[in-house]
Amino acid sequence: MQTYILLLSFIVFAPAIGAIVLAFFPKDKVEAIRLFTLAVTLIVLVSVVWMAIPREDAGSGFDMGTAAMQDVFKLPWIPSFDIHYFMGFDGISFPLVVLTALVCALAMGASWSVTKYVKAYCMLFLLLETGMLGVFLSLDFFLFYVFWEVMLLPMYFLIGVWGGPRKEYAAIKFFLYTLVGSVLMLIAILMLYFNSDLRRLTVAQLKEAQVISSDAVDSALVGELTDLGFSDDEVAVVTGNEYSGGQLLIALRTAGFAEIAKLHTFNILALQQMGQHTDLFDGELLFGWTLQWWAFVLLFIGFIIKVPSVPLHTWLPDAHVEAPTPISMILAGVLLKMGGYGIIRICYPICPDAGYDLRYVVCVIGLISMVYGAFAAMAQTDLKRLVAYSSVSHMGYVVLGLGVWTATAGSLYNSDSWNMGVKGAMFQMIAHGISSAGMFFMVGVIYDRVHHRNVNEFGGLFGKMPLYTGLSIVIFFAGLGLPGLCGFIGEVFVVLSVWKFSMWMAVVSASVVILTAGYILWAIQRVYLGAEYKGPHEEALVPIKLREIVVAVPLVILAIWFGVFPQTVLSYMDVTIDHQVESLADWKKRDDLNAAFLQVSAVSAEPPGRSRVVAGDESDDAIKPPARGADQYSRTNEVPPPDLQSFVQNASETFEGNSP
Repeated sequence: MQTYILLLSFIVFAPAIGAIVLAFFPKDKVEAIRLFTLAVTLIVLVSVVWMAIPREDAGSGFDMGTAAMQDVFKLPWIPSFDIHYFMGFDGISFPLVVLTALVCALAMGASWSVTKYVKAYCMLFLLLETGMLGVFLSLDFFLFYVFWEVMLLPMYFLIGVWGGPRKEYAAIKFFLYTLVGSVLMLIAILMLYFNSDLRRLTVAQLKEAQVISSDAVDSALVGELTDLGFSDDEVAVVTGNEYSGGQLLIALRTAGFAEIAKLHTFNILALQQMGQHTDLFDGELLFGWTLQWWAFVLLFIGFIIKVPSVPLHTWLPDAHVEAPTPISMILAGVLLKMGGYGIIRICYPICPDAGYDLRYVVCVIGLISMVYGAFAAMAQTDLKRLVAYSSVSHMGYVVLGLGVWTATAGSLYNSDSWNMGVKGAMFQMIAHGISSAGMFFMVGVIYDRVHHRNVNEFGGLFGKMPLYTGLSIVIFFAGLGLPGLCGFIGEVFVVLSVWKFSMWMAVVSASVVILTAGYILWAIQRVYLGAEYKGPHEEALVPIKLREIVVAVPLVILAIWFGVFPQTVLSYMDVTIDHQVESLADWKKRDDLNAAFLQVSAVSAEPPGRSRVVAGDESDDAIKPPARGADQYSRTNEVPPPDLQSFVQNASETFEGNSP
């Protein structure tokens, strides 16, 4: 078994194994339980950081020059439904894996303030970490959904048992919102699964999707295709990765590639190929909208509940306010990012047509979240609720950046602006994970001392807790987006990317920075720089402890480092995002070409070319390639017949001649 299989499996399941081991600890050994849980999170963090170190030897570290999935493995899990234990990572998922491991380790370090049912708390904490890591590493849609649900119950109990006075209300609200999103996701997953068809992918696409990963497939196909009656030229086309259809399925089955015998798949990478290179998800479903349109809407709703975006955000402030400090750190630092990850990994690559049609809807939702979250934060007197609404505003940048689809005919399919927006959104997720986790921790430090969060009763903390105040101000300024700190880079990238998409959106999104500065500076003035402290328990305002410093300092260092050296993060995601954005821009170009082609073909009397069937097999049960219409040639990598090529070329020239 390959080393990376064991390593990725260890990273995902080590916390779950640790939770099982904790079950045998005596519940009165509180300190031992905490230290063991902290050790597990640190081991996972070290393992992830070790993988993040670029190395020359393949399979032992992250390759920054590779756009495709790395360290991919696929083992049968439920073969009858083509469900696999299928994992891997790329430049989109891996930075979030590192963020998850880091925030979990720091949150566990902040968990010494939890004194009730410590054993149960630590077990649920570790199960939650397994669920989050599994979401970012899963490449099978069914496995992805399982991990998505695994994290739901631990978070529900962590809020409902260890939360504040209204913990039951907050936990139930969180559970119901997330459950509704999960049900919508499940419907979309089943829609895509039952409409998928692996026969419609070329050899190259099957390989890229890891459906067939062995290089021996080419040599095996040569003999089988020759036996099926293909000429040498045709065999060269097939093994040159340009062929698709029923014959390929027969050949692969005969050659021993049983995976292809299944028509339907949960393989996320294969579904991406189908969404961009076939018309499998283009059939009309309800009210004139296509299947992929509905799938995109259902998935998008499920993901923006987690982001969260207005108007599906109302669970977040209650959950944050009532959750204990470490869980608020994880909630803001990691769980919100799972929504953004789902949009960039699943929604757009699998349903590009719907993503393009709904691009303005996505951007407006992001913009409204930014503005509303900022205004709502300014109106809060509870410091923790203020930070919670700031998360709604900051995650609005993520949704806006992902929705800025500027690669259109009007821009000659130039994807630079959209590329900048996606990279800004990804960087914003990492930066917000650092700053929001830090802000919630700093609020928790002061709450543990005075047991209130009323901004109007604070003041003068700088004189009583100077080191704590200094660390807090850096973290809050990072959330503000001050140049030189991590929050600045992502926000600027997103705002700049919006300009070519919509100038008025760019103006509004840039103006949100003023609102952000308003509530952040207002909070700092009232809490840290006021004349004197006016609330209860003034005697408890003692200097920050060593354990608290150990948790806060890494966040402060990373906030500064990522602001000064953003390439530290961008270098991991650059190639992957470039590849994905270019792939979607190419899809848009093919789709527009297809529209032009159909327009021209409407006045043509000559029907499209016919499909070739296997010689000597005319039975009804024979597996035949689907009929090739004009649209299918333009939406796949298949080479059309010469007469059809010239027809497409004429249509292309007609279309491009009308382009600006």
